[in-house]
Amino acid sequence: MEKHYDLIAIGGGSGGLSVAERAAAYGAKCAVIESGKIGGTCVNVGCVPKKVMWYAADMAHHLANAGDYGFDVEVGSFSWVKLIGARENFINGINDWYHGYLKDSNIDEIVGAARFIDAHTIEVDGQIFKAEHIVIATGSTPKIPNIPGAKLGVDSNGFFALQKQPKKVALVGGGFIGVELGGMLRALGCEVQLFVRHESLLHHFDPMLGVTLMDEMQKQGIEIVTGVSIEAVDRGDNGTCILKDQHSRHYFDIDCLIWAIGRRPNIDNLNLEAAGVETNNRDYIVTDEFQNTNIEKIYAIGDATGRLPLTPVAIAAGRRLADRLFNGQVDRKLDYHNIPSVIFSHPPIGTVGLTEHEARHQYGDDVKVYETKFTPMAHSFVKHQTSTQMKLVTVGETERVVGCHLIGLNCDEMLQGFAVAIKMGATKADFDNTVAIHPTSAEELVTMR
Repeated sequence: MEKHYDLIAIGGGSGGLSVAERAAAYGAKCAVIESGKIGGTCVNVGCVPKKVMWYAADMAHHLANAGDYGFDVEVGSFSWVKLIGARENFINGINDWYHGYLKDSNIDEIVGAARFIDAHTIEVDGQIFKAEHIVIATGSTPKIPNIPGAKLGVDSNGFFALQKQPKKVALVGGGFIGVELGGMLRALGCEVQLFVRHESLLHHFDPMLGVTLMDEMQKQGIEIVTGVSIEAVDRGDNGTCILKDQHSRHYFDIDCLIWAIGRRPNIDNLNLEAAGVETNNRDYIVTDEFQNTNIEKIYAIGDATGRLPLTPVAIAAGRRLADRLFNGQVDRKLDYHNIPSVIFSHPPIGTVGLTEHEARHQYGDDVKVYETKFTPMAHSFVKHQTSTQMKLVTVGETERVVGCHLIGLNCDEMLQGFAVAIKMGATKADFDNTVAIHPTSAEELVTMR
């Protein structure tokens, strides 16, 4: 027996839940199909558990500096098991909340793996569902390299499944996942090696951020091996991993190998061919500015499209799509320019807009850059100091701010408001005309010369 809906979202993560919730609020009959835990990557093996781990690591840094503030603090052992237990209880509570929220919103929750039969028909474990509108929001999944012994390591999903704290960790990848996991593991007491193909970290971000972060991570005791590609993994006699790079150099006694080499769209089992949905040469689903695929009334949002793999992006795209489909807002769409993002490294990073290189490529000599570097006040007299560095990228006679790149204590929290200003077209003069809040690190953004 077939069941019919106005909208089906394939994927119960941030994007799928958001488009269904907004559509249901307009009176549409909706369903969400999810084969795993409700909430998707963000809730279960991404943003939420990662931030819990980041807070734990941040607490470790505060404890290390407490003595310099006059506290007679003696830190005993750290319980990985207790932290993981608390984290998972927190996540389970979110899962339970979502189940209730969907029910209260009159959205059907369909458990199982979705597979297209045709452009308007989906099969889930033998059941057939049809919908006027189908939204693909299946997200992405971590990559594992195709090399000998790769399965001896785990991906970022596997990191969140670790029940025992590893002693020595090898992280392969210098992107945001690698630096986030590396920083938190080191702060919690693990020995960490980070293997990077390039000569710096965060290759796709403004170079200032990667250079500064590399220096900070090395000061924390993280060994960073650059210009290296791991080509094979073997199991040693003592049960640990042995890594071999392209120069036949070996790295021994790795208790836990974590691959952080990127992600790919989670579309393998959707049978997109049956619906005729096109993908590009990287297997991401091709969409236009309104999230339309090449097939009428099939849409894609979030990480499966290859556009800015951020939870708020998937949420915003989903809500705008529902506004367009069910509330008559025919021009409603997400503007993908000037979207802020944060890397929860130690110290954290905030970035929005063009990098300096991108701006110079686009605007040439019209670019003017302002930079500052300092020790944040909170670390001015402690042993474990960090640096803060900020860059504003401006263009034209008005010096419109087209890029803002921050690394340092609390930069993750301070970016949001400045992102609003940049989205609205603020100039350097607008920044300068704003009275500073003193003493803060954020005031440096409105006092740069």
